[in-house]
Amino acid sequence: MIDFHSHLDLYPNPVETADEVQRRGIGVLSVTTTPSAWIGTSRLGQGRPAIRTALGLHPQLASERKHELKTFDALLDKARFIGEVGLDGSPGFKASWTDQSRVFRHILHACNDAGNKIISIHSRRAATPVLDLLEEFDGVRSSLLHWFSGSRAELERAISRGCWFSVGPAMIAGAKGRSLVAAMPRSRVLLETDGPFAQLRRAPLEPWDIAVACLSLSNIWNVDYPEAESIIRRNEATLLAGQ
Repeated sequence: MIDFHSHLDLYPNPVETADEVQRRGIGVLSVTTTPSAWIGTSRLGQGRPAIRTALGLHPQLASERKHELKTFDALLDKARFIGEVGLDGSPGFKASWTDQSRVFRHILHACNDAGNKIISIHSRRAATPVLDLLEEFDGVRSSLLHWFSGSRAELERAISRGCWFSVGPAMIAGAKGRSLVAAMPRSRVLLETDGPFAQLRRAPLEPWDIAVACLSLSNIWNVDYPEAESIIRRNEATLLAGQ
């Protein structure tokens, strides 16, 4: 199975974590928070075929790193995966909303033109404006909403647009998260950890903790663990095949 949203480069010992990922045979989409981090982070995947690196510009860094959009554009052809990108409507980031919107619009426009990109999207307290922009750039088809926490109406809108959802142990630990996951089409659900930022029982999540999320999904879906794992693997294959 694949951890579709991990900040592999931000673990205390990224090389050690990457080696353990490879040893366990787990796939990891290693998202970046700035375009300038992509080249260095990509080295963690060298000789480790289970690891792929996404080219990102985190919305919380939009104001201070918007000048890196030139770097983003220069690297775009080398990256099939994009992330972490998106919008954050939390109170602490409202001052950067204009920059966030400009950056995310630029990224979606570039991905729309390039085609065949899988995009891991941050939408905390911003699901509606994220979906508005996705509808504006209709050529962006493989949009993966990371740790979706919007309303049920926003979820239904995302489902109607054909979005994917990556869910992790920290999200499913809460009642709202479980309720949202239960309403997601099983054929559109993937796994993530958001480690090392996300925690469970006060410990940072590791990429192999996707197994915890899969176990939770088996309970939510009322199927046994092997069936939940089978569903996830089919979903992974479908997304990666570009369908």
